[in-house]
Amino acid sequence: MAKQIKWTNALSTRPSLEAAVAEVVERTTLALQASADLGLVFISSAYASEYSRLMPLLQEQLNIKALIGCGGGGIIGMNSQDEVEEVEQEPALSLSLVHLPGVNVRAFEISSNALPDLDSSPDNWVDLIGVSPADEPQFILLADPFSSKINDLLQGLDFAYPGSVKVGGLASAGSLGSNTGLFCNYQLYREGTVGVALSGNIVMETIVAQGCRPIGKPYRITKGERNILLELTPQEDSANVNDCAGKSGTPLEILQELIENLSEADRQLAQHSLFVGLVRDEFKLNLEPGDFLIRNLLGVDPRVGAIAIGDRVRPGQRIQFHLRDALTSAEDLELLLQRYQKQAPNDSPSAGALMFSCLGRGEGLYGQPNFDSELFRRYLKDIPLAGFFCNGEIGPVGGSTFLHGYTSVFGICRQK
Repeated sequence: MAKQIKWTNALSTRPSLEAAVAEVVERTTLALQASADLGLVFISSAYASEYSRLMPLLQEQLNIKALIGCGGGGIIGMNSQDEVEEVEQEPALSLSLVHLPGVNVRAFEISSNALPDLDSSPDNWVDLIGVSPADEPQFILLADPFSSKINDLLQGLDFAYPGSVKVGGLASAGSLGSNTGLFCNYQLYREGTVGVALSGNIVMETIVAQGCRPIGKPYRITKGERNILLELTPQEDSANVNDCAGKSGTPLEILQELIENLSEADRQLAQHSLFVGLVRDEFKLNLEPGDFLIRNLLGVDPRVGAIAIGDRVRPGQRIQFHLRDALTSAEDLELLLQRYQKQAPNDSPSAGALMFSCLGRGEGLYGQPNFDSELFRRYLKDIPLAGFFCNGEIGPVGGSTFLHGYTSVFGICRQK
């Protein structure tokens, strides 16, 4: 029988960085009782002025083959009572140590200047990462929000490694306005992307909770260019997704009519929490949470009734308007966790998980701490969970990888 993956995590909230490092190293190494093949470290932006000291402190006490991490406005990990905790805007350090028998671990750092052109060969992307697509690697990616060209990177990696899972987030600074920091193999970076490719005896499964619910009905885009919706036609509820029913209209007309028919509470919500969901699978008839890529509504042009959104659109695509609030967000995540629990294999239990959650979630959204992480642990009880609050979350929808907002992305690891 193959040796088991072992995954440990420790969270410290000590205000002294030395004391925090000592605590998380002691707890994780004691619990692991094996050689660490991968380390994942997330450090609160409350320590931002001390980022340069983190790697030397860890290097003194740890001998890990591959180590990546970043700073965040909030940090997630397991406290000394083995309970998951989300620490927002206060000192916190989370360290995961992972023993990965039969897994090839490749940590890397990429500057935005090193990215190949999007029309270049997949081989150029493979050379950049140093792992063959035949190895079917799974990726964890941590990027600077300003300098990483993250959308180009995700597109290139999807091109070179189709079918490979990619999860992660953009480093964040919280409300303190401090610099972000990225860490790779005991080095501090202020820009670009750091990541790790894991291949071999490991599977990474994902939950991407975008926290929205659809309102009204789906529409097909009959006219659109770049990121602007110009004309929509109601989608008929029939077996042929190409059929349309009803009269075409401008997106603004359709949206105004839709809002008029909402409840008073939803009308209030639509003033500040209205989004557009792009359907990813053009052939799927019964649409569910997870079938939409949620994008911001950026603005309207009342003269022509056009709506601009935060992504490119094309005629023929289906969309549906969405609303987001705390209750919807909670229900969406719970539904996805229930679905995951039913589908997860019993013969290969999960070893550990990572959570990449938007700074706009957490206590600010729910009015209580630890909401998403505790809900996750209710369904996946005994696995360590770690992560941070991001400036943007990386995760797959409909077979492609995207940068999200207001989302919680979970990467759940087990052996094959």
